[in-house]
Amino acid sequence: MNSMRVWADISLENIVHNFREIKRTVGEDTRVMAVVKADAYGHGATAVSRALEEAGADYFAVASLQEAIKLRSAGIQTPIMVLGCTSPSQTGELLHYSITQTVFCSETAHEFSQAALRLGGKLKVHIKVDTGMSRLGFVASNPKELELAAEVCALTGLEVEGIFTHFATSEIPGDPFQIEQLKLFDCFCNSLLSRGVHIPIKHSANSGAIINIPESHMDMVRPGLALYGLYPGKNLEDKINLKAAMQLHSQVAQVHNFSGPVTVSYGRKYSSESEIKTATVTMGYADGLFRTLSGKMEMLVRGRRVPQIGSICMDMSVIDVSAVPDVKEGDPVTLIGRDGDESICAEELADYAGTVSYEIVCALSGRVDRRYVNF
Repeated sequence: MNSMRVWADISLENIVHNFREIKRTVGEDTRVMAVVKADAYGHGATAVSRALEEAGADYFAVASLQEAIKLRSAGIQTPIMVLGCTSPSQTGELLHYSITQTVFCSETAHEFSQAALRLGGKLKVHIKVDTGMSRLGFVASNPKELELAAEVCALTGLEVEGIFTHFATSEIPGDPFQIEQLKLFDCFCNSLLSRGVHIPIKHSANSGAIINIPESHMDMVRPGLALYGLYPGKNLEDKINLKAAMQLHSQVAQVHNFSGPVTVSYGRKYSSESEIKTATVTMGYADGLFRTLSGKMEMLVRGRRVPQIGSICMDMSVIDVSAVPDVKEGDPVTLIGRDGDESICAEELADYAGTVSYEIVCALSGRVDRRYVNF
């Protein structure tokens, strides 16, 4: 049997290809901030960032200071921005590791400024503007928030390098809400400019907007999902040529030939009608295989699709291999990727689970080995 019970094969070559496709789409004059939060969407942030730094990424984006420090400790020199929340008490670490911080409210911005001044430094920040996500940011439709943002830009302890917003429906081609958000963002930026506030870098485009909203490309774009070869929406394959960067595999632990009807796994939710050949697979929900996929998904064994049956367990799952000859212990099982003429993509699993492909790849746990190979 394979020494790895569950493993993901990651193609850095394909990730670099996707980066270059994005660069070709937005043009040489537009910078690229590669989003490598959540361990590069399950692909391994350190390895991915090293490959993209060499390929020419202008910036990296992470969700937390902890993620940023991990990249700096791995030798990444490219600018890194924290998209989420950081306590002003950690200003010293932000300065020490040269990390750019998102600022989304006046009170915290003042605390960052005061802390930076006490430490004898100047903290580089990007201003977050809420144009319709209703999540984080200075609310673009509120005139008072504009005044607060202008005051933040004047704080002596901060260097306001950038300003950005985030789309709510960028994966839907032609959705009118995109234009509303763009107009609000442009108006907010122009209003700051009329007050004498010039901010060098404006950015708004995530993966969907890179593909669907060319006017959103501005000074910099923020691809996440597209870097990993996954499309943010349906029917976008003809707009940009992305290559999937992950294949997910497990293996057969045991094969059973049952001569009569049996029930399978917890709750006995699956019953065979007659004789059946099953294979126990060494992957379960603690590895990131959602229990909600129980009885819905398929896996690939010896180039054939086979149904998963019964409840997915913490460390194992069961498949029906009655139609596959010569299955044996140690055979590889493909959950995402290609085996012969058959293939399964993350989007397929997402559809069965009622979620998005982001969650499928991000959910892979730390006990899933990552191998960096070309395919």
